Amino acid sequence: MSHPLFDTGFYGRLRQQAGTHWQAYIAHDFVQQLGRGTLPPVAFRHYLTQDYLFLLHFARAWGLLISKLSEPAALHSATASLNAIVSELPLHQSYCQHWGISEAAMASEPEAVETLNYTRYVLDVGHTGDALELMTALMPCVAGYAEIGLTLLDDPTTRFEGNPYAAWIENYGDQTYLAGVHSSLSLFETLAQQHAGRERFDRLAIIFTTATRLESAFWQMGLNQAAAVRISP
Repeated sequence: MSHPLFDTGFYGRLRQQAGTHWQAYIAHDFVQQLGRGTLPPVAFRHYLTQDYLFLLHFARAWGLLISKLSEPAALHSATASLNAIVSELPLHQSYCQHWGISEAAMASEPEAVETLNYTRYVLDVGHTGDALELMTALMPCVAGYAEIGLTLLDDPTTRFEGNPYAAWIENYGDQTYLAGVHSSLSLFETLAQQHAGRERFDRLAIIFTTATRLESAFWQMGLNQAAAVRISP
């Protein structure tokens, strides 16, 4: 199901330009298995651990974004997003504990190659580019997860009863979370109107699509972990 929130504006143009890469991300087999409740638990635990490590760098990237902004409204919006990410860390830790993953275990886990590739790419874009380029690299995660979550919530084939991943899916219908996504999209559109001349679209589309491909690889990382466990002696 298509959600109008994600189809419009400069973000919608970049999303459309990503084409099959976007569809491969939001409809990845990892996501489909979450909805059906068939994802191997080992895949989800590996994803949760790496997602915690990802969030630490994601917070750094939002801090870097704040340093590139000067208008009060933009600073307020980006700071609210950073605060939301930092506030999410204890919630993520608590959720992981339900899956038998302690904070110490997450902190001691090495970053997977997929985590390194994605987070360092975003930070590199941030260090070498302006606020619009950095936010372009962040948006596939910010808005993409919301689209995935809402799609799963609206899909009649999504199983909630007896699905161990139902709580994860239901989080994406939280109105406070969705308001934060809307705020980030609004900030992105404002930056695009101010700084995205026609000559910049191709560069920004490359950044957006690259981040989208790295998101897909992050999903695949969980499935690869499950496959590795199955074939290990």
